[in-house]
Amino acid sequence: MALILREKHVRSLLSMRDTVAVLEEAFNALAQGVVKNHPRERLVFGGGVLNILAASAPPFGVLGYKTYTAFREGVRFVVMLFSAQDGRLLALVEADWLGSMRTGAASAVATKYLARPESEVVGMIGAGQQAVTQLMGMCTVFPITRAYVYSRRAPERELFCSEMTRLLHINVIPVDSAQQAVSSADIVITATNSSDPVLQSDWLRDGCHINAIGSNWAMKREIDLATLQRCELIVTDSLEQAQKEAGDFIIPANDNMLDWGQIHELSEVMLDSGPQRELPQDITLYKGLGIALEDVVTAAHVYHIAYQQGLGEEIDLLP
Repeated sequence: MALILREKHVRSLLSMRDTVAVLEEAFNALAQGVVKNHPRERLVFGGGVLNILAASAPPFGVLGYKTYTAFREGVRFVVMLFSAQDGRLLALVEADWLGSMRTGAASAVATKYLARPESEVVGMIGAGQQAVTQLMGMCTVFPITRAYVYSRRAPERELFCSEMTRLLHINVIPVDSAQQAVSSADIVITATNSSDPVLQSDWLRDGCHINAIGSNWAMKREIDLATLQRCELIVTDSLEQAQKEAGDFIIPANDNMLDWGQIHELSEVMLDSGPQRELPQDITLYKGLGIALEDVVTAAHVYHIAYQQGLGEEIDLLP
């Protein structure tokens, strides 16, 4: 019997600490070449977009894919999880919150390896659901004391700051400009749906780390060229996927202003021999796109807990 796991199951079973641990293990497995990730494919048509991402993770006992549709009426996510031993369908997992959690956790893993150890102040541009899990992730891997938040809509950022202060027990402070949000930050997060850069190089303090996670379309970018040029180390979760959909890189690369050889994968950074932050004043950048491996291993974690606790709806499909 396979399990149907609803959003309520994912929200009740998936902690940020566990998600960070699972993804750190997954990226280590990717560095060792024992898991495989297939970049996102998009079928674009008049009414919307069908997205498909697939991965195999034998050390986690699973393989599978996430698929989601994006229409004017909304976005709907599901992960199909199969056994790596015999191919049985294990679970269908509703994956809206799962996707947000794995995105925040992937940034947390990157930040753990790239940011200065004494980092304690976060600056955020964006105050939506992705921003929620980004800040949760930062508080999981660093002793964050405060966060400054800017978004274009004042009521939303006020509400975001109030709720995150209550949830995380840190000072989350709304500010009136993106520059105010990031100018004193050790860790900068951009989590917007903007098509044009929302972050400028001269706002950044030396030594900060940047997580840019809002855009995964080739024609969109959150980071300006000058910011890229200030970065001593640029990292992404999948270079192959970045070459398809990271407008932050594709746009300057097409203008011969960025060499793809400058960009490293997160799995490389986690190797002892991999690229590292060299100096305290270096600026580092993680461009998170969201890859299938993150979804599949996170879904596997939820499935295993649900199975042990007897949760979910059983369905007799594909014996």
